[in-house]
Amino acid sequence: MSRIILITGGQRSGKSSQAERLALSLSDNPAYVATAHVWDDEFRERVRRHQERRGPQWTNIEEEKYLSRHDLTGRVAVIDCVTLWLTNFFFESQDVDATLQAVKEEFDRFTAQDATFIIVTNEIGSGGVSVDAVQRRFTDLQGWMNQYIASRADEVILMVAGIPLRVK
Repeated sequence: MSRIILITGGQRSGKSSQAERLALSLSDNPAYVATAHVWDDEFRERVRRHQERRGPQWTNIEEEKYLSRHDLTGRVAVIDCVTLWLTNFFFESQDVDATLQAVKEEFDRFTAQDATFIIVTNEIGSGGVSVDAVQRRFTDLQGWMNQYIASRADEVILMVAGIPLRVK
């Protein structure tokens, strides 16, 4: 039976660190599913530092879109993060409805596995309304997907200034 834990919050609120600590408390050899597309050298360096920080006990998986390709049965896995994952889909068409449908289906396929999923996401809509139409559409997409994941999650944790607050 799968278990879904959603960790959400603002940028640099401590989401990833909390997810990693939780995963290590549940497993000696957790998996880390990184959804980022590496756009430039600065980001490539950021990814390298994150991998180095995690250490050898982690199984690192790089997957920009199709999470369900990876069999994590019986594992504890951190998925970091929904925002970058959504970007990889949205970037192709910028169609909110089509993207939302595709990511919901992919999410359901992925989390049908018997595993513990610790999913990191951002609350990008908490910072105000963007003047850019594309950004507003993406913020809507992010908010609706966060709601979808939270509705299926066993636990939801909101990170505020490095402090985990249990929401669900």
